[in-house]
Formats: sequence, structure tokens, C-alpha cells
Amino acid sequence: MSIPALALARTVFLVGLTAVAGCTLQPPRPAAAPTQKVGIVFAVGGRGDLASNDMAHAGLSRARREFGALLDTQEVEPAPGGENREDLLRAMAREGFDLVFGIGDPATDALRRVAAEFPGIWFGLVDGVIVGLRPKDNIVCLPFREEEGSFLAGAAAAAKSRTGIIGFLGGAKTPMAAASEVAYIAGARYVRPGTIILSDYVGTEAVAFNNPARGRQLALALYERGADVIYHVARHSGDGVFEAAVVKRRMAIGSGADQALSVKDDQRSRILTSVVKRVDVAVYETIKALVEGSLSGGCRSFGLAEGGVIYAENDFNKTVLADIKPMLEDLRAGIIRGRINVPRTRAELDALLRARRRQ
Repeated sequence: MSIPALALARTVFLVGLTAVAGCTLQPPRPAAAPTQKVGIVFAVGGRGDLASNDMAHAGLSRARREFGALLDTQEVEPAPGGENREDLLRAMAREGFDLVFGIGDPATDALRRVAAEFPGIWFGLVDGVIVGLRPKDNIVCLPFREEEGSFLAGAAAAAKSRTGIIGFLGGAKTPMAAASEVAYIAGARYVRPGTIILSDYVGTEAVAFNNPARGRQLALALYERGADVIYHVARHSGDGVFEAAVVKRRMAIGSGADQALSVKDDQRSRILTSVVKRVDVAVYETIKALVEGSLSGGCRSFGLAEGGVIYAENDFNKTVLADIKPMLEDLRAGIIRGRINVPRTRAELDALLRARRRQ
């Protein structure tokens, strides 16, 4: 071999060796974890309801922060009447989402039908229940024992009322809203037996949860009939309750989220407290289980004991709550320990109050 050829061969060998050496110095790259697609179909009213929808968004946002590139997410809002809710759930399933949440009890039937069509996809029903689910099923229900918080709301309202008359305003009379009304009455009469409770509902369809003008009108009527505290479980329609409370200089109790933190400045001092459903925790924990591969079907309920339902205390209301907080904490402990069985039906309400009178 000639000297030039030998030199060329040596150069090629050294370049190749350098390249190989360079490769061996790099640590092997781990296989990229698969991206999980997670979608939320909000309840009627969508973002900005200061309640379940906003809390669900908060849970999804927390998951995005913690799991980053492992998640691909999407949020959609149904039509005002909720009539396209099922279409939205089905569209996400067809797009290959790994987990799709439906928010609120009205999503129950639609989610059940779509889940049956797509057995390989997980579905999360937030604030609703499907009876008879098994661990191997592809639906996880995340209900809240909201009635436990409603009981405390009734106790707080009755304790703070000067007229002895308090109000309740629901959106549509769903089973969940009806149970909250019963529990609210129970809490009020548990601590102040002679309390008068005035109740009304915005409507009968899903759109009743998204009508703040009607909520304001009905709340004004309740205040004019003597109520000085109104508890709402009406989502967006409850915005009108806070407006009415400012007009009448009365008090209101929010629901879903700590509503004093997100309402207008002039409304904050009118909110005695809020019954907070930690939808954010339920959504986050379900996504975490999906990412970790531990998700299973069935129901997991959240109440006072699990920290899934709380009454709100913040810088705006802690002074006004101060004199009744020991009572609320005693009632809370009684519910957690089973000393107080919070009713969901009128028959259970009557039984509780009869037992209370015998104490």
C-alpha cells in the first residue's frame, strides 16, 4: 500500500473510532412515555360558572403542570340546553382519547351509552352515580356527598338569620339538588328548630342552571318574603343570587367552589360561606391513576371525611364565621363519626328531627 493510501486509511479509521467513541459516551435514551389524551365535557354553562366546571378545569390544569408532556388535553362546552353532550363525548372517544370526563349528574345517561360503544376508553363521571359498576368496567364515578356540606350550610344560615327565615334556590330539581335541599332544611332545624325555609327552583331543564337573570328574580322574591340568607345550588343561575344579596343587603351561601374568591368585589361581603365540592381533587386523582396505570372502574365518593366537601373559610368571611365556627366544627365531626346521619329524603329528614327532639 502506498504511503498516501496508508495515510488515508489511517485517517478514516481514526474518524470512525472517534465517532464510535462519541456514541459510546452518550447514555442510552429511555423510551418516551406514551402521551395520554384526556378530555372534559363540561356541564351546561362551561367555564366561568365559579363552581364544578371551574373546579374541573383546575384539576386538569394541575395534572398538566405535574405530568407535562405526558398529557394532551381538551375541554369542550355543551350547548345551552345540553342536547349535544352525548355527541361531544362520542367525538372525543372516536378521536382516541384515553380518558373522557363528563361533568355533572345530567351527563350520566349519555356517558353510559358512549362508554358501552367504546369499551377500550376510560370515562369519568364527575358528580354522578351509575349503580352496579365493577372494577373491570371502563367507567369511574366520582360522586360527592354534597348533602353533608348542605347540612352545614343550613346550620350556618339558621344560626346567622335574624328573621328566622332562610331560603334555598336550586337550578333544576335533579335528585342531587333535591337531596341538598333536604339536607339544608335538616341542618337549619337541627340547630334552630323553628326556622322557616323558603325553597324555589329556576326551572326543570338543564338550561335552568345557566339563567342568572331568573336566579336574581327568584332570589329577590325570597328576600322580599323575609329570607335573610339564601343558599343556592344553581351553578351560573346562582350568580343572580349574589346580585340580589347586594341589592337587598342580605346574605347568600355559594356552592361548588369558594365563590367569594371569584365574584365581584361588592358581592364578597354578602357571601356567608360556600359549600365547596373538591372536583379538582377528583379529576386530578383520576388522571394521576391513568398515568400511573392504576385506574379501575367503580365509584369513589368524596365527603367531609375525605376532604372532598368543605365549607369555605377565607379572608372575606372568617370574621363573620368566627362565632359559629365551633358549632360548625362540632357538627362536621358528628357527621364524620356517624353521630349525625345526614338525610337525603323527606322521610329521613323527619326521622332525624324526631330523634333530635328526643335528645
